[in-house]
Amino acid sequence: MEIILWIGFYFLTFYAFLPALISRIFGYRVFMNGKSSDGISLTFDDGPDPEYTPKLLDLLKQHGAKGTFFVVGENAEKYPDIVARIHEEGHILGIHNYVHHMNWFMRPGTVKRQIRQTSDVIERITGKKPMYYRPPWGIVNVFDYARLGHLQIVLWTSLFGDWKKRIGADRLYRRMKRKLKPGQVFLLHDCGSTFGADRDAPENTLAAVERILNDGEKLGYRFIGIDEMIEVTERAAKKRKAGRAAEGASAERKASVGPLKKLVIGLWMLWEKLFHVVFRLRPIGSAGFFNYRIRKYSGYELKLQNGRELKPGDLIMEIHFENRMLVEAGMKSKTSLQVAIRIIREIEKVLPDMARELAVIPKGDEVKALYGVSMIHRGGESLGFEMFDLPKGLFAWSTNLYLRFMIRVVHPAGNERVREHSESLNPRMLIMERDTLLRWADESKKVRRVGRERAAAKTSDTSAGKRAAEPELSENVSGPFDETTVGKLV
Repeated sequence: MEIILWIGFYFLTFYAFLPALISRIFGYRVFMNGKSSDGISLTFDDGPDPEYTPKLLDLLKQHGAKGTFFVVGENAEKYPDIVARIHEEGHILGIHNYVHHMNWFMRPGTVKRQIRQTSDVIERITGKKPMYYRPPWGIVNVFDYARLGHLQIVLWTSLFGDWKKRIGADRLYRRMKRKLKPGQVFLLHDCGSTFGADRDAPENTLAAVERILNDGEKLGYRFIGIDEMIEVTERAAKKRKAGRAAEGASAERKASVGPLKKLVIGLWMLWEKLFHVVFRLRPIGSAGFFNYRIRKYSGYELKLQNGRELKPGDLIMEIHFENRMLVEAGMKSKTSLQVAIRIIREIEKVLPDMARELAVIPKGDEVKALYGVSMIHRGGESLGFEMFDLPKGLFAWSTNLYLRFMIRVVHPAGNERVREHSESLNPRMLIMERDTLLRWADESKKVRRVGRERAAAKTSDTSAGKRAAEPELSENVSGPFDETTVGKLV
């Protein structure tokens, strides 16, 4: 049963939930919000429709406005004359799958085939290959990032529920009027024949769009295709980047937390609570930064330094780092080195509690090792951990994706760090053999950390030993924990 839960959890998290969350919150690999000073993009999904799309084209032509049409492939095949007219009148054509099915419920190969079929239909009619893609309901799966080739995924800034007729033309117009400002990408519909939509709902859309076009003209706004909106936005981004480079942007600016980042952190915390409930994690330590569970090891056979082996089926004590502490450390630290030092110190504090817990919990005497997964490649050795590569496969790939996502959220310069050091950010298993962990329970020892013996030998009394130990932490950390190896224990 637990294996089924794990599979379901990872599928929902890494195939569906996280890609959608990352795309929607961070705009990762998608375009959804422009930076034009006077341009607004009207985008229309689900068509072409033989009744409403021609009326919409007449309206746009009357006002000299350009729109973007994400067409469903099977509809485009039925009405090639309308697709040809969209192209000839200077509007942008994009892909909205061949049939209006959600990407979460299709295999990656099926999604790719749907996109290719629709692209071929558009190219046959217009002679031009489409460059833009909007997945139905704006929902991507993790493979969409890698399989779309030259296509740019386009989402939206604002949507208005215009697929339901009961909203009415007046209320739809008021909703659109509140969002009428430069840089907006409006999501609208020129077809009501898809699942969940009302057949005559586009009547409201036509009426509301006409009023919006009039309002926009009075305010001096232009209604532009998504191609121009993206081009203008990219130019603005390059200009801002050049300005920051000239001014020398500070680390504090990189560490600032905007409202979107606060939102994704909040959602992340809720997701973590769900994880705790599903897998019955137990808190450990007075600070409340760690949780654990006892489970069977399922990786490949490991040979530990003391000559013992960790085999599939052996019981392990799996440690999970509380993300709240990681967020706090990330927001208060200027560099990844400082984040890593904070993490190591918190792990050091909790190890005695874990050792004492292991001695009293049911089946604790059967546990072979303490186990975790981390992007900290080195430095854990000083606490007694041994590092091993994760076996290649779904778990390693999905864990890598998840930890990179977390670095983007909490690292002082997360996006830049992931881009610049993509190859070196790889999670590894951290294993502490049972006897090594149990030694941490002995509070009478002057030195418990593996690797501190040399520092302890320089002093003969307890206080001197402690003074020697603390600088040695900084020395150990400053080398291994460089800017390319920061991560977390989960």
